Amino acid sequence: MVQMTVHSVRVSPLTQNRVVVLTETAGQRYLPIWIGADVADAIALQLQGVEMARPLTHDLLRSVIEVLGAKVDRVLVNDIHDNTFFARIIFDVAGRYAEVDSRPSDALALAVRVNCPILVEENVLEEAALVLEDPGESPAEGDLGLFRQFFDQLEQDGSPPEADEEPTQDLA
Repeated sequence: MVQMTVHSVRVSPLTQNRVVVLTETAGQRYLPIWIGADVADAIALQLQGVEMARPLTHDLLRSVIEVLGAKVDRVLVNDIHDNTFFARIIFDVAGRYAEVDSRPSDALALAVRVNCPILVEENVLEEAALVLEDPGESPAEGDLGLFRQFFDQLEQDGSPPEADEEPTQDLA
């Protein structure tokens, strides 16, 4: 398992498709995961430190977990099949660990709220991760080229279907 962090949330100005981008904490791989607009916004708002007047769904989930005396220990992106990612949320409930199946987007939205580790199985990274071409290049300088490469790869693979070679905007 490889520890990662949420690097950014991106949106295509042409199609409005959203992508959350994870990056290795000790490496050069990026993992783009297509997500829905509502969860993309929830992640971006949290990353930007925006406080809402009323709790969003993932804030509510965090509160319920806390009230029940549990703790989110970590989230794990554990598999990928046919370009669909799978995740698990691992809870610590009074010293007993419990796992719950989750969409990766929901697991990540919860992870940024509780500040828990985000882990990805190596086989998922081998199949879906992107690597900066220049090892000395910093992530900020490499974003544009990285996402051009990402969209070029999508065009070749044909997934997701709506994604053509398109620019992205950073939401967070």
